[in-house]
Amino acid sequence: MAILTISREFGSGGREIGHAVAEALSFEYVDKERILKDIRAFGHKWEDWGKDLDEHCPTIWEKYDWSFRGFGALTQQVLLAHAVKDRVVIVGRGGNFLLRGIPHSLRIRVVAPMEHRAARIMVRDSVDQETARWLAAKVDHDRICFLHALYGKQWSDPEDYDMLFDTGVQTVEEVTNIVKTALGERERFNTEETRELLRMRALAARVKAGLLTDPSIFVPILDVSWDGKHLVLQGTVHNPKERKRIEDAARSLAGDTHLKCDLHYRG
Repeated sequence: MAILTISREFGSGGREIGHAVAEALSFEYVDKERILKDIRAFGHKWEDWGKDLDEHCPTIWEKYDWSFRGFGALTQQVLLAHAVKDRVVIVGRGGNFLLRGIPHSLRIRVVAPMEHRAARIMVRDSVDQETARWLAAKVDHDRICFLHALYGKQWSDPEDYDMLFDTGVQTVEEVTNIVKTALGERERFNTEETRELLRMRALAARVKAGLLTDPSIFVPILDVSWDGKHLVLQGTVHNPKERKRIEDAARSLAGDTHLKCDLHYRG
């Protein structure tokens, strides 16, 4: 089938669209609650940290803290693990960035004018208009900051989405129907080649998360990616002993998949 990612302004109706699509097509629905539930398997400390760190604007210190980097990597691992299974709606957390270049994914963004968002928040959360507007601005700011810390990208860049919807001019039902049709059209791109590409991205995320949640490993820069032929480990290390420890851990996590190491010493 296909995969749907939803980026949404707070109060725009993106969550409601995601639920409606998932229910209509029998897709799995992955949001904060499901992510934290999956992360619990890596230890309750990660779930506890995640409750504070998820869609939170990190301070300059938090951005480079072991817990934030580890939680970010685990979040990406969990999202890609669900994407590999197909037939899933992924809400927020940069799913659109993770699935860029995956042809059978549909990456949408849902926005709305502030007055429409505030009205929806007032009804949904039983707050007054001033509070609703404050919540919309606060949550959006935190999401923008969180995603930039994880991906270094701008939340609102139209290049990172396949479709943009404004629920100020379209109803949730109208958007839901358009999205269901578009997902059906993506089915033809769900080939063994694209599934393999997604599996390798998921493996890269698993290796990265394994390294970044290892308390014996802390490096200022570290990434794992798939170049079409190999997993590529990139980063900076302090000494040969540290380099060997990281390479050995990465190869163990990668299993039989060939790993190319591109670790440099910090100058």
